[in-house]
Amino acid sequence: MSVHKAISEHVGKQNKIIKSFAALDQERENYIEQALDNCKKGLPFSVDKINEVTSRINELSKQGIVPARKLVTIDMIKEYASRTK
Repeated sequence: MSVHKAISEHVGKQNKIIKSFAALDQERENYIEQALDNCKKGLPFSVDKINEVTSRINELSKQGIVPARKLVTIDMIKEYASRTK
């Protein structure tokens, strides 16, 4: 295998990871916004979907290309919502 081909494959794999991360990070942000909106309205909310996506992001981060994200707690959502009312 030529060096050029090996580099191209490596960059292609990295690009795929970065694109997956970007999509998952956006999905995570959407779930966070939904939870914040529900919290501000006094409606029930959950962090389960947020943390499911966060876990998937953190699996990608093990490859060293993209950053990990913190798991979100209900208290974190409540605290942030109270500061942004």
